[in-house]
Amino acid sequence: MTDATRRAVLLGAGGAGVAAVLTACGGDGDQTATVTGDQTAGGSAGTGAQQGQGALAKTADIPVGGGAVFPDRKVVVTQPAAGDFKAFSSVCTHRGCQVQSVSDGTINCPCHGSKFAIADGAVTRGPATRPLEAKEMKVEGDSIVLG
Repeated sequence: MTDATRRAVLLGAGGAGVAAVLTACGGDGDQTATVTGDQTAGGSAGTGAQQGQGALAKTADIPVGGGAVFPDRKVVVTQPAAGDFKAFSSVCTHRGCQVQSVSDGTINCPCHGSKFAIADGAVTRGPATRPLEAKEMKVEGDSIVLG
């Protein structure tokens, strides 16, 4: 193999490696959420760009008695009663895992089974002993905005 051919092969392999890394790590900014009420269901609450500057979700995306987990924003939003929205950290206070779902009135961590109340983030089942941290949020029209 000549030096020119060897260089072409190495450059080609290097370019493919860079393309693979960019594809794997270069997300498009989509903020996918797990939205659940009494039954577990997956879905996307959309992106901030689609829902207005800084918007996390539409109020209609958060079911009454349920919630949505936004792993990339490390937040879970719930609606314990109609029109009453709450936001909490989605990081479990037991070992730092991400909570994964909201069902039957609780925010659920898959790692060790901890459960938290959708109304106030209080522990309803351990091993966690501390509630989820409340996050500031507000409803602007039909959008939920953090902060």
